[in-house]
Amino acid sequence: MWTHKYAVVSDGVLNIGLHDRDFDSPSITFVQQDLARHARSMSDHHFDFAYMQLDEDAFNEVRLRDRDGHHVGMIEARTFHPGDEYDSDSACGTWFELSLPVRDAVRSARFWASVAPNLLEMREEPTTHMRFDADGAALGLSESIALDGPSLCFKCHDKAALKAIVKQHGMKSQKFPGYEGAFLALKAPEGTALYMFGEDFLGERYEVAESVDLSEFPG
Repeated sequence: MWTHKYAVVSDGVLNIGLHDRDFDSPSITFVQQDLARHARSMSDHHFDFAYMQLDEDAFNEVRLRDRDGHHVGMIEARTFHPGDEYDSDSACGTWFELSLPVRDAVRSARFWASVAPNLLEMREEPTTHMRFDADGAALGLSESIALDGPSLCFKCHDKAALKAIVKQHGMKSQKFPGYEGAFLALKAPEGTALYMFGEDFLGERYEVAESVDLSEFPG
């Protein structure tokens, strides 16, 4: 187990670990049972690990990068105890995808298909977007130039409540940020981008209604 301070926040589906240490982040982290055997199999298939700790007396962990430099981690066991109850949604709404910016989605998919072999959806226009099932979580590969880092996507059900929270806490926000029809973007202190949508942008054709009154959102 880690010795540094850390905390986990969750809506019951999405778990975000906050670590009080310097390391390559953000890192997409999977819990993988029998990690030593799995890591050996990955090595046989030419995966290159940036870090590897595999020992009977240690907390097993490996780290590597995908074709676009995104950090990926695997640990052998969960590092926190989940709560008994969740509201299932955050103030941002229902989380539906972790989007990763990629140069070539098809090329990047060769890496991710071996980690998350279930392709959920693929769209080719206006930009290629592929969504994989990564152990129950949706992971998207996006060629959109509007995306500059790993980002969390939410379906917002209550814009008024979100507006009040953004105003109350003085959060920096951007209206209509240009990514897949999002109506609002927030940025966490460590730099993680959060995009708010009316609907899942792969679920139906989206149109950004510029007439929507977002004048009271700061930013």
